Amino acid sequence: MSHIVAVVGAGDRGTHAYLVREALKRAAREAGRTIAVELHTDDGVIDPLDAAALREAHALLLVGDLRPDARFDGLSPYTATLAEVLHDARAVLVLAGAAAATPAASAAARPAAPAGATPAAAAALKIVAITSCPTGIAHTFMAAEGLQEGAKALGHQIRVETQGSVGSQDALTAEEIAAADLVLVAADRQVELSRFAGKRLFQSPTKPAIGDGAGLIKRALAEARVYGGETAPQAASAAAPAARTGVYKHLMTGVSFMLPFVVAGGLLIAIAFALGGIYVYEDVHKGTLGWTLFQIGAKGAFTLMVPALAGYIAYSIADRPGITPGMTGGVIAGAIGAGFLGGIVAGFIAGYGVLWLNKAIKLPRTLEGLKPVLILPLLGTAATGLLMYYVVGAPAATLLAALTTWLQGMQGASAVVLGLILGGMMAVDMGGPINKAAYVFGTTLIAANVTEPMAAVMCAGMTPPLALAVACKLLPSRFTAEEREAGNAAFVLGLAFVTEGAIPFAARDPLRVIPSLIAGSAVAGAICLAMGVQLKVPHGGVFVLPIPNAVTHLGAFVVALVVGTAVSVAALAIAKRRVVAPAAA
Repeated sequence: MSHIVAVVGAGDRGTHAYLVREALKRAAREAGRTIAVELHTDDGVIDPLDAAALREAHALLLVGDLRPDARFDGLSPYTATLAEVLHDARAVLVLAGAAAATPAASAAARPAAPAGATPAAAAALKIVAITSCPTGIAHTFMAAEGLQEGAKALGHQIRVETQGSVGSQDALTAEEIAAADLVLVAADRQVELSRFAGKRLFQSPTKPAIGDGAGLIKRALAEARVYGGETAPQAASAAAPAARTGVYKHLMTGVSFMLPFVVAGGLLIAIAFALGGIYVYEDVHKGTLGWTLFQIGAKGAFTLMVPALAGYIAYSIADRPGITPGMTGGVIAGAIGAGFLGGIVAGFIAGYGVLWLNKAIKLPRTLEGLKPVLILPLLGTAATGLLMYYVVGAPAATLLAALTTWLQGMQGASAVVLGLILGGMMAVDMGGPINKAAYVFGTTLIAANVTEPMAAVMCAGMTPPLALAVACKLLPSRFTAEEREAGNAAFVLGLAFVTEGAIPFAARDPLRVIPSLIAGSAVAGAICLAMGVQLKVPHGGVFVLPIPNAVTHLGAFVVALVVGTAVSVAALAIAKRRVVAPAAA
């Protein structure tokens, strides 16, 4: 059990000093720590720290306008204001303990501590975390690994719940959350936070967790704030969401919930074509297995794509009260021909509209429970629907029709340019915002029966890891032993359309690797669009290509993939320097 010494300087605010002391003692008891508090007021020093308390101290907290004196040599002080302690005493104690783990507070420099105790051990914190990315594949688990390694390096305990494409894994228990000193959410989409009400919480994208888990944890300890104040979890959903900002994050939340409908619907349609031919949807085939699967995919899953997109964009902005207005707006977008563009607009209208209503409508405390289940969904749905019918619908439908016509009529130079742009975007950040923007463009157009961009996106996304895998075999002297070993995994990831397989190589040598990969992916995308390749399935890589009618011009797709890979390998041969001698056979 760690021991903290605190000195409170309150001047003429003696009452505040006593309140601060009681708040610190209560927070220390709840955290399983001991604390000794010395007060400095206009009446003098009250409860001065004795020698025993100083010898046992592992952390020093200075509250108010104070400076450490010679008694505290060897202790790294953490300073706080009276107001900060009164607002969240437990958070202040956590940060004081973290400050004690710095090198300045080494065991050799401080007064004798109990046998076997170390500053890092004494300051070890309990952290719970969630990681999640829009597609729920590589970034989710790479971020979890980064946080685990970072916590280990800092001497803290951590439990990470991953919310991937197959659901939550290693789910956090209520007991673990209750005992945690910090909640860290590293996600590129919105996750449910109501269970963390009253806990110190920090939110971040996945990229900082992947690149520097320890640094992100340090930042979280310094900047985390109590989520929902002291409100109960049940009431938190009606409150304005904390730290939910950024149009991209809201869009990616909607996309992450939409993708299962796209993937399931696309695969069912492809299987239906395989069983009954390209015209399986006609009435002459009614009642057959192929016709039925087509109805499930096209009239079932695909019909829910836009409502899910709009509903969860609104959820990301306004929490659960935004889902009903958002999904309703998405259904209206489909009914009036506004498609996915209208669905995106509906999601943002519903989300920000509900968020504004939540702040604007003031009710007695006894009636607050009506807002999330009745008032906000009712008013939000009515407002979103009216705006969609009278304001947004016609322009969005016109824009979608124009975009669809242009894409379907692309030939020659325009197709090549679009292919170069989409392909290059897939390799810029390999699973990051730019990559996801290109992917979303391709997947959402499937609903409008424009499938050429999806072919370019998938082909270009497969190219980077495949190119690096091939380069590791052909150019072993340009890669470290670790990279050559990772090349085997990158080949499989490339075949499965997991572009993130290239990230370890790009992170080690970004200035040479990333431009080389962009070149190959851009060429692959351009060839696909120039040759009119169509792809009706939004994921799966080479494993969905053999499905009849899933891809048109399969030979052209393979050519684009091979040529794009070859371009990247050639660029790597030129750009990469020799780092090791070739491994002996």
